[in-house]
Amino acid sequence: MDDQNKNLILATALSFVVILVWFLVFPPEEPVAPPAGTTASQPLTDAAGSPVAAVPQSADPGSTAMATEVAPEADAPRIRVETPRLSGSISLAGGRIDDLLLTDYRETLDESSANVRLLEPVGNGLAYYALFGWAPGGGLTAADVPGTDTLWAVESGDVLTPETSVTLRWDSPTGLIFRERIAVDANYLFEITQSIENPTESARRAAPYGIIARHSLPELSKFFILHEGVVAMADGSLEEKGYGDFEDLETDPALGVPGEVKDGIKNGWIGFTDKYWMTTLIPDPGQSHKQVMLYQASAQIYQSQTIFPTIDVAPGGTVERTSRLFAGAKEWDTIRAYQNEDGIDGFIDSIDWGWFFFLTKPIFSVLHWLHGVIGNMGWSIIALTLLIKALLFPLAYKSYTSMAKMKELQPEMEKLKERAGDDRQKLQREMMELYKTEKVNPASGCLPILLQIPIFFSLYKVIFVTIELRHAPWLGWIRDLSAPDPTSIINLFGLLPFAVPNLGFFEILSLGILPILLGISMWLQQKLNPAPTDPTQQMIFAWMPWIFMFMLGSFASGLVLYWITNNAITFTQQYAIMRSHGYKPNVFGNIASGFRRKKPDAK
Repeated sequence: MDDQNKNLILATALSFVVILVWFLVFPPEEPVAPPAGTTASQPLTDAAGSPVAAVPQSADPGSTAMATEVAPEADAPRIRVETPRLSGSISLAGGRIDDLLLTDYRETLDESSANVRLLEPVGNGLAYYALFGWAPGGGLTAADVPGTDTLWAVESGDVLTPETSVTLRWDSPTGLIFRERIAVDANYLFEITQSIENPTESARRAAPYGIIARHSLPELSKFFILHEGVVAMADGSLEEKGYGDFEDLETDPALGVPGEVKDGIKNGWIGFTDKYWMTTLIPDPGQSHKQVMLYQASAQIYQSQTIFPTIDVAPGGTVERTSRLFAGAKEWDTIRAYQNEDGIDGFIDSIDWGWFFFLTKPIFSVLHWLHGVIGNMGWSIIALTLLIKALLFPLAYKSYTSMAKMKELQPEMEKLKERAGDDRQKLQREMMELYKTEKVNPASGCLPILLQIPIFFSLYKVIFVTIELRHAPWLGWIRDLSAPDPTSIINLFGLLPFAVPNLGFFEILSLGILPILLGISMWLQQKLNPAPTDPTQQMIFAWMPWIFMFMLGSFASGLVLYWITNNAITFTQQYAIMRSHGYKPNVFGNIASGFRRKKPDAK
């Protein structure tokens, strides 16, 4: 390995170390959330102190959404929700879908752990719910249409299941009859059909809307590569806003609070996404609507809304509008099916694929396919690594061949250095002539290393954000590939009868089995070549495997498993290619030389 290759590898590795250290020393700031159990705030008031209307004050075409206020529901009746993957209830107060558990997922690996709670009623912890209502049009007031606190009656159905829908009814003082039919599939998609029946002799106007609201800041993962907050698709354009971005929104004159309104959208959806879970409002494809994001700072309420155009209801007529609500886990298979089979435009992009989406998407697709064939995510990661290395093998072969040829040229290069003396320009010129004559490209040895960087970060993104890796076991002690190796050298990997305490920042010293294997694999890979002659480079290269071992010790075990497999394959490829070119790496000799003490220079 010549000096240019060594310097590039050294610079690449040190840059990677700097990035890792930055993540550890300067983690993203954790926003401060209000105490759990905060209830809905008091209604907004105008300059005169009068309450502001919930949602649009009028449903005229130019109007926009208003901030909504939802009061605690007291003892409002509820309708049970029972599906193969969801359980919970719907409150008749506002028709709120506000109580959902994901029955396929638990909070921890413990089988007695509670199911993951997605939606929460007002007054119980961090309220999180969806509701659907109507904004009054010409001739109607807020009291004439169902709002956020309207007490609905059950017209049909007593339990919401994939086989049985429920219909809610509310009779307006004006004589209008409002209905809300709620259906749900076997996964996570609700279908809400809002209708108005007008038995009066006067035409009426109203605009349907949907709301998702979060009271107070939810518990966040606090890692900047992950997006948590609003995610929206508007006619093919994806938009993501974190919770901190809400505070930077300008106050909208129509809203009276910080907010953003997008009008005239034909295909889109909007909602809130967490690391693994999401709740999203989805108008029917082709249905024109507005998307609204707003923030009520006084009560720390975040909202996303969809508002449809005003509907005219003729005397004796009935009109309806259908939309959907996704509330569940961000499973790739499920979300892709909703996109491809149900026409939800760009829904697969609700998963946070990151800047390297052109790599993360295909990497996960292949990993998902391998998991379907193998049935174990750990072995699937190993198989994926083999495939990646196979695809990169032509480049690797060219790289290692070039490195082998460079070693053959070492005697000639030493002669050039002797002839050139201190004339660096002459040395550089003659070395380039030598490379040209022997058809050797010294930079080609670095290409596989450079390609590994985006692949590494893409795989890290996949392991970090996709729910398929959450609580996915490999073998033995690795029961969650999305979490760090749970073993620790402090108690000899469980042989000593005590649990390792929480060490805080010094948790980095509590190395597990996989990180130690990673360090050893990197160390062995270095021993394919003699140590650099430069003392500074020699010291840095000697420490590098162990620095990486500690730095990656707190990373997801699935990523560490990939890195170990990658190192093992790279070692095998490089050794075989070097042997095929007549150079036999003296691995054991290089290992032994690292333990010998250098003799002091003779004076």
